Amino acid sequence: MVLLCVGLLWGGLFWQGLSWNERGSIAQAADYNREALLEHDFSNQDLTDSSFTKANLRQSDFSNSNLQGVSFFGANLERVNFTNANLTNATLDSARLVDANLTNAVLEGAFAFNAQFDRASIEGADFTDVLLRDDVQQKLCQSAKGTNPTTGRDTAETLECF
Repeated sequence: MVLLCVGLLWGGLFWQGLSWNERGSIAQAADYNREALLEHDFSNQDLTDSSFTKANLRQSDFSNSNLQGVSFFGANLERVNFTNANLTNATLDSARLVDANLTNAVLEGAFAFNAQFDRASIEGADFTDVLLRDDVQQKLCQSAKGTNPTTGRDTAETLECF
């Protein structure tokens, strides 16, 4: 009985913070809040539900990464590479994405109301149901082009550029 209780306690601690990703393998959410991770390579990783709140990630590489549900609240994402990244339901509010590369990224359902996208590359990006300020949305529409290869949606249509 004691061994059973210890085993259950250890098992609960072991699995805490872990979640199943869509491929059926285990992904561990990590906390990178307020860290300085300049030019860090996060490419080709599953970082589902991780947190980078107020982190300095300038010139880091998140290309081809699964960033579903990740928080980049208030993060410095200047010149970050998000090419082919999955940012579905990510929090980008108050993030600074100046000169960021969002080519072919999926941002569906992301919250980016106070995010800055100055000079960001958005060709093929999918902004379906992304919450943006009107002035930011209008500015992004000026450079909206391409079709996302994953979702098949046109960038301009997902930004509702009429």
